[in-house]
Amino acid sequence: MCADRPVTLTDIRDAARRIAGRVTRTPLRLSPSLSERFGHPVRLKLETMQDTGAFKLRGATNALLSLSDEDKARGVIAVSTGNHGRGVAYAAQALGIKCAVYMSELVPDVKVDAIRKLGAEVVIVGRSQDDAEAAAFERIEKDGLKYIHPFDTPHVIAGQGTIGLEILEDMPDVANVLVPLSGGGLFAGIAIAIKSLRPQARLIGISMDRGAAMIESLRAGKPVPVEEVESLADSLGGGIGLQNAYTFEITKRLIDETLLLTEDEIAAAMRTLFREDRIVAEGGGAVGVGALVSGRLNLNPGPTAIVVSGCNVDMGRFLEIVS
Repeated sequence: MCADRPVTLTDIRDAARRIAGRVTRTPLRLSPSLSERFGHPVRLKLETMQDTGAFKLRGATNALLSLSDEDKARGVIAVSTGNHGRGVAYAAQALGIKCAVYMSELVPDVKVDAIRKLGAEVVIVGRSQDDAEAAAFERIEKDGLKYIHPFDTPHVIAGQGTIGLEILEDMPDVANVLVPLSGGGLFAGIAIAIKSLRPQARLIGISMDRGAAMIESLRAGKPVPVEEVESLADSLGGGIGLQNAYTFEITKRLIDETLLLTEDEIAAAMRTLFREDRIVAEGGGAVGVGALVSGRLNLNPGPTAIVVSGCNVDMGRFLEIVS
């Protein structure tokens, strides 16, 4: 894959072959309660069932498997709000590659601890993803580690796009696909796969109303900075990079609708998934369900797939929310 050309359906199919056997092919499970409520089949793409509890393992695994032997020998570095770092650390451990993960103070302890348990070096810096990234770049200059971008790089986008292939295999007549939207790696990959094979499907990106960088950038017509604040959807935090090379343009071209959720709506989505479908999801992973039950979407008639992107949530906080 060349860095100076767009990510294609072929790249995503190549990624699917590359990561097969190392990443879980997650189920697209029918939600009887949501299907009855909306009069069409609603299925949940449960990336919560990845070994790391989130979709990020796909892109991280594809990226690390694509490294040169020289890069593998030097080691890798990631900047993360939690799930990407865990995916990179897991893949690095499996491949015997040295790994460092930089995060801000806003990342929940449950995610930090999970990364440490995978043997990665963890460095906490500043109050934002940008602060952590700046420190990571200093480390790259010093030690020559290979940077694994959390979203804006072709191999990561292609790896996340394998979710779109699986959705179409399991639901070839899908009419709507609801995807959490942050830096855009997940959305861009899925959108390329879905729109290449089923262009009439409606693709909807959902985020929180507190610092949704991609949605604010789409509104501005270019990448813009946003203030990063605490949210139940912490995994959707962080900027998209003012020099964004891939995900902004792909998202702008392929997205059909966006929606921002309040903290109350995110909490309600977490409760809905747990009470009606017995699924534990973190706030950022549950936003697709929140968007659907909000009644504020313009949906095509027909089957709907919702990507439930992760379950890495502090269980004490989760139990407070669902009870």
